Amino acid sequence: MAKSEIKQPESGLGATIDIDEVMRRIPHRYPFLLVDRAYDYVPHTSIRGIKGVTINEPFFQGHFPNKPVMPGVLQIEAIAQTGGVLMSKSLDVDITRHTILFMAVDAVRFRRPVTPGDLLEMPVEVILARRNIFKFRGRALVNGEVACEAEFAAMKAELPSQ
Repeated sequence: MAKSEIKQPESGLGATIDIDEVMRRIPHRYPFLLVDRAYDYVPHTSIRGIKGVTINEPFFQGHFPNKPVMPGVLQIEAIAQTGGVLMSKSLDVDITRHTILFMAVDAVRFRRPVTPGDLLEMPVEVILARRNIFKFRGRALVNGEVACEAEFAAMKAELPSQ
């Protein structure tokens, strides 16, 4: 399949979450919102995030000008944001009062570069949930091939009063 063709992921498990709901669930905004939509949401269990990577991403100006590659830390961030959507929806978080904070990342591996035109598919599963803390396992896939994988943790936290 050519990079310009965007294959619609096959959905079979759970609900779909469009960009409007993603933006209601996590506080990230352009240029740092790295999840375009999600599908196969199963509460407290799993989700699959989608990120279309375009040459217009601001980080490609400097990483790298003649050979654009999505930074690995942003791949991890995209996976973590997908987990944040799962956690926020599962716990029905009111983002005006609470947020999801990234706590830890372990067992990170980068397997292939992510370049403009790639469609990142990010399956994330809960491996441990205790009250307001979740531990996840997630991957970033391009055409079914692992680009990045990691385990990470996040917590629901109260926002400071203003």
